[in-house]
Amino acid sequence: MSTRKTEDIKQALTTKGFVISNTHHEMYWLYANGKKTSVRTRISHGSTEYDDRFLGLMAKQVGLARSEFNSLLDCPLSKEDYRDLLIQRNKIKI
Repeated sequence: MSTRKTEDIKQALTTKGFVISNTHHEMYWLYANGKKTSVRTRISHGSTEYDDRFLGLMAKQVGLARSEFNSLLDCPLSKEDYRDLLIQRNKIKI
């Protein structure tokens, strides 16, 4: 089972166009062309790492398969390619 540091996830999400909104959790909303989309995920304030189970849930929330989510976090999947994938999957409209 693999884990990811919460700080690494946060940094990757903000690099790919997500903007944080603090509530009882940290909500990350995807913005495309300056507009807020319905694509979002959340990170708990107290978590320092996320395991496979939660990473799988986050992947689903942001419209990706788990392997694609790894690519998003590790940077082979660019911000533009991610946006194009979401457009093809009818998750967002530009």
